Amino acid sequence: QVQLVESGGGLVQTGDSLRLSCATSGRTFIDYAMGWFRQAPGKEREFVTSIWTGGQTYYADSVKGRFTISRDNATTTVSLQMNFLKVEGTAIYFCTGGSSYRTSRDSQDCIHWGQGTKVTVSS
Repeated sequence: QVQLVESGGGLVQTGDSLRLSCATSGRTFIDYAMGWFRQAPGKEREFVTSIWTGGQTYYADSVKGRFTISRDNATTTVSLQMNFLKVEGTAIYFCTGGSSYRTSRDSQDCIHWGQGTKVTVSS
C-alpha cells in the first residue's frame, strides 16, 4: 500500500519561510514523478509544483522563484521549500505521486495523495 505522509505545516507570517516534507512508502520511489498541490479555503485544488524522476521541475507561476521542490531518492522523501510566503499561500498542501516518470499539472495524473498539511500565512 502506497503511503504519502506530509509534515512541516504551521502558522507563519508574510515573508517567512517554511519547509514541507513528504515521506513515501509502498512503491519504488525512483520510478515515479512527485508533486505538490494545494487547496485554499473556498477554492479549488491547484497545482503547485512537480518533479520528475530525471529531476525536471515545474512550478505554478504564482510560486515560481519562491518555492523549490526536491526529492531524495535515498530516503524516498519529497520536500517543498517555501520562501517569501504570502497570505494567499494559506492552504492545505498535498503531496502527490504520479503514475509514471513524468506528470502534468492536472490533478488526475496524480494517483496517490497524502492527507495534507495545513499552512497558514498571516499578514
